[in-house]
Amino acid sequence: MPSSTLKLLSNICFVGGFVSIAASIAIWFMFKEPDPAHGERFGIFVGLWAPTFFALSDRFDRYAQAKG
Repeated sequence: MPSSTLKLLSNICFVGGFVSIAASIAIWFMFKEPDPAHGERFGIFVGLWAPTFFALSDRFDRYAQAKG
């Protein structure tokens, strides 16, 4: 895979991490009806994606630097 593609994937994953955090907060506050526990659990679930996206971003960046 070319270095430019790996860098693009790294950037997409990095942004995805922040989007996951923002979506988690939004879900936490917006999905309280009819069962508040459902919104809280779903918000936590989406928030757990953020570390995965950041780790993938770092890995793709390291691969891009090694190739470039």
